[in-house]
Parts: sequence; C-alpha cells; structure tokens
Amino acid sequence: MNTIQPGATDLAVASSLVILNAGISAYLGLRMQRMMLWSAARMVVQLLLVGLVLRWVFALASPAATLAVALLMIVAAAREVLARPAHSLRGWPGVWLATGSVGLSSIATVVLALLTVLHPTPWYEPQYAVPLIGIVLGNVLNSASLGLDTFYGGVVNARAVIEGQLVLGATRTEALAPLIRDSVRKGLIPIINQMSAAGIITLPGIMTGQILAGMDPMDAVRYQILLMFLLAGGSGISVTLAVYLAARSITDDRQRLRLERLTNR
Repeated sequence: MNTIQPGATDLAVASSLVILNAGISAYLGLRMQRMMLWSAARMVVQLLLVGLVLRWVFALASPAATLAVALLMIVAAAREVLARPAHSLRGWPGVWLATGSVGLSSIATVVLALLTVLHPTPWYEPQYAVPLIGIVLGNVLNSASLGLDTFYGGVVNARAVIEGQLVLGATRTEALAPLIRDSVRKGLIPIINQMSAAGIITLPGIMTGQILAGMDPMDAVRYQILLMFLLAGGSGISVTLAVYLAARSITDDRQRLRLERLTNR
C-alpha cells in the first residue's frame, strides 16, 4: 500500500480552510479572524520546531535526551493544570501538586506500557516513549484540571457547609468526601466519552493516522484500544491524585479549612 506524503503545496491548499474561517469571522463580525490566523501560524511554527527536535532525539537514541524531553513536556502540562482552574493553590504547593499529579500518572502509565506491552528495544526508545507520553499528558492534564476546577470551586461555594461539618466534629475527609467524589467524576467524564464514541461516532486520530500511513486496519484498531486503556488509566490516576492532594492542601492537621491558600484567576 502506498503511503501518501503531503507536501508544501498540499499544506497550502489545506490552509485555505483556515483562511475561509477567518473570512467568515470577518463577514459575521465575530472579531476572531486575527486570533484564528495567529493560532494557525503559531501551530505551524511549533509543530515544525517539535519535528526538528524529535528528529534529533530519535537519531540520538539517548535515555538522557528522552528523559529531558519527557520532563519538559510534563512541566508544560503542569503549567496548564495550574492555569486552567478558576482557583489554584498559591506558590510552590500548587506547582508541586500539578507537577506531581500529571507527572507521576503519565510516567507510571507510559513506563508500564513500554515494559509490559510494547517491549521496544531499548525500552526507552524515543520513537515510542515520546509520542506515548505526549498523548497521555494531553488527557491527563485535561482530567486533572477539570477535577481541580470542580473541587476548588465547590469548596469556595460550599465553605459555610464544610466549616459547619468540621465544627460539628467531622474530619476533613468526611466533610470533603462528597466534593472529592464529584470532582473525580467530572475529571473522568472526557475519557469515558472518548471511549464510548470511539469506533461508532469517531475514528480516533492515532488510528486514522496509522491507517493513512498504510497500516492494516485491525492492527491500527489494536493499537488504538491499547492507547485508550492507557489514557483511561492515566486520567484516573491523575485526577484522583490531584483532588486528594488538593483536599489535604486546603486543610490543616487541626481539621480546619484554609481557603487563604487559594488564589483567584
């Protein structure tokens, strides 16, 4: 089966659709055309730079280079987890919470896949490790940020109720348990929706890309199923870890609520 490689002309033709959207925005007075064109240009530059870096990392095949790229991606994902919720922890506690929740869940999930399922040689082969951690991080940060946004917002809105329960003798775990469950549930909804829609409503991007690259459809399906399981596991670990760490961070050992540790965005 022939593999189709899009060239510069093909990309230029495809970019006309973005220009069309910008024209629609201008015609309807949406005032989004500048943002749309800037985002498209930024995407092209970013992806070209990433392509050059990955080409160098793949050729180097060094565990140090692979680890450096993975850590850089984790830091960027942690920044997004900090920036998305309407409230977040002040200072370094918030940084460590975001980095720990997305980093531990992503690394654990990817290392498990590399050591027990994919078996690349060597196991840290960047051609497998870097794309995997990138895909996992995208879902992990989404789940963690949704869970934290729900949790922090719920604590702020229900402050009187929570403090009333604490005054009456409830522990912080008991007072925050309903909110913790709701926050973890909200964080898991995106991955559940992805799994429910895969194959019936949508063809996932990785599967589509592999089929376009010439892979047998059944092989592409197996890879996609594996990936969805990894994403579900990583998302569950990240949102659970993030919400529980947040619950401990906004309370103290005397079972008091410490909302002064939060900052508004």
